[in-house]
Amino acid sequence: MNKSANNLIENLFRRLCFGAIALLISFNLVTGTAWALQVSDIPDLVEIKTLTEQTWVIDDSEVLSNLTKGAIVSKAEKLAELTGLEIHVVAIRRIDLGQPASEFAAELFDKWFPTAAERANQILLFIATDDHRTAIQTGAKVKEVLSDDIANSIADETMLYPARKSNYNQSVNEGIARLEAVLKGNPDPGAPLLAVEETETSNYATREETEASSSNVVVIILLILATLLPMATYYWLQSQS
Repeated sequence: MNKSANNLIENLFRRLCFGAIALLISFNLVTGTAWALQVSDIPDLVEIKTLTEQTWVIDDSEVLSNLTKGAIVSKAEKLAELTGLEIHVVAIRRIDLGQPASEFAAELFDKWFPTAAERANQILLFIATDDHRTAIQTGAKVKEVLSDDIANSIADETMLYPARKSNYNQSVNEGIARLEAVLKGNPDPGAPLLAVEETETSNYATREETEASSSNVVVIILLILATLLPMATYYWLQSQS
């Protein structure tokens, strides 16, 4: 094969590789993975309070209504005054697909409250709206009145079911209402019946599983194309020479 044919093959190979990379980047942008937040992206509570004058509700997702945010602030302030326990509701759009919501919430909890003494009276309710995922973190003093079983049920049942239906305001309001009842010393009202049924009977793939599967399929297809097309071009040029 002459030199010009070799140069042609090299140029085609480079273009195909660049095209595959461009397609992969475009896919990531479309699915929103490029917008996933890291804990390091979220400011410290002191900085947040300077900007917003409160830290009871931090809504980066922009899906919570003013009514919901106002109710959270009012209830959180009254609970802090009554019990000394502080609730912080954090709503963001998306976290990394492979990171559990509970892990993200735990990392944020430790960032905001780095010592055991600082964590003791704190509660973090977390929701990733685009991911439809929820989590909760509590300090040692909180655990004295709110067991881990009830706390996890609030996140995994009371909040998760409406979040899966994109009813984010309902998710947060019902989570706060159940949390408020227990912290005030009242009996736990329990998870909504629908949430229990959803947990027991759900047999469909979650959004995370579907997106992960789609991502893997696209990557595999791009890799196959990037490998086979240059080979096909090479053999075609060989046949023409």
